[in-house]
Amino acid sequence: MGLTARIRTRDGWAVSHAVVTVTDMTGTQVLRVEADAEGAVRDVNALAPGAYTVIVTAVGYAPAAASAIVTASGRAEVGTVTLARQGGTELPPPGPWTIDPAHSTVGAVAQHLGISSVRGRFTEFAGTVEIAPDDITKSRVEAVIRAASIDTGNGMRDTHLRSADFLDVELFPEITFRSTGLAAAGSDRWTVHGELGLHGVVRPVDLDLAYLGTGADPWGGTRAAFRATTELHREDFAMNYNQIVQAGIAAIGTTLKVELDIQAVQGESLPTA
Repeated sequence: MGLTARIRTRDGWAVSHAVVTVTDMTGTQVLRVEADAEGAVRDVNALAPGAYTVIVTAVGYAPAAASAIVTASGRAEVGTVTLARQGGTELPPPGPWTIDPAHSTVGAVAQHLGISSVRGRFTEFAGTVEIAPDDITKSRVEAVIRAASIDTGNGMRDTHLRSADFLDVELFPEITFRSTGLAAAGSDRWTVHGELGLHGVVRPVDLDLAYLGTGADPWGGTRAAFRATTELHREDFAMNYNQIVQAGIAAIGTTLKVELDIQAVQGESLPTA
C-alpha cells in the first residue's frame, strides 16, 4: 500500500472532504487523493523511496503540511493530520442534529411597567439542525414551538398571553422558524437568517448565534450547544394590544428580547432512554 493518513479536526471529527496532495523534493506533484467519509486516505499505489511533502486542504480549514519518508516498500504512513478551522472555531460534525427540549430553553424578556422585566419561556418545542459538510453557510435550522406552552410563572398573565390580544393560540397554535442562510459574524459567532411565523405573520428574522462546543453525553450520544438571541417587535406580528397606565407608561413593552439556549443531539432523533 502507498499513502495512508487520517484527517481530523481539533475536536477529533473526520474531515470527509479533505484533499491530500503529495509532492516530491522538486515540488512535483506525484499524488492527489480525497479522504473518504471517515476522513481516511488510503492509496494503493506505491511511491518511489524518498522524502515527500504532504499538503492537506479542505474548504473552511487552514491548509496543513506534513513530511513523509517513503521506504523501500513504497509505503508512507502519515498518521493523523489535524486541520484547524479558519477563524479558529471548530464546528459540529456534518449531518442531522435533533434539538433536545429537555435540555434547551426558549425564552423571552419583556419590559413591565417601564421599570422591570418579565421573563417567560415556551416549554413545548421541537427542531432540527442540518450541518452542511462542505460549506457551513448552507446549513439549515427548522423549529416549531407550541404557542400555548408559554409560561411566565403567573397563570392569569399566561392566560392573557394565550388570548387573541397576544398569541391567539386557538387560531395560531404554532410558532415556526425556518433558516434561509448563515453568515460568519466572528471567530465563534454566526448570523442565522431566517423566517419567523408568529401570530399568522411571517417576517425575516436574524439570530445572533454562538456555538459553545461539542461533547459526549452520559447516554452514549454526542451533543452540540448553541446560544442565540434576537429582538422582536410585537407590532411586526400584528400584536398591537397595550394597556396604558399612569403617566402614559405601557403595561407591557413592545420589544421582546428572545434568548435561546439549545442542546442538539447528533442524529435524526432523540435517544429513547
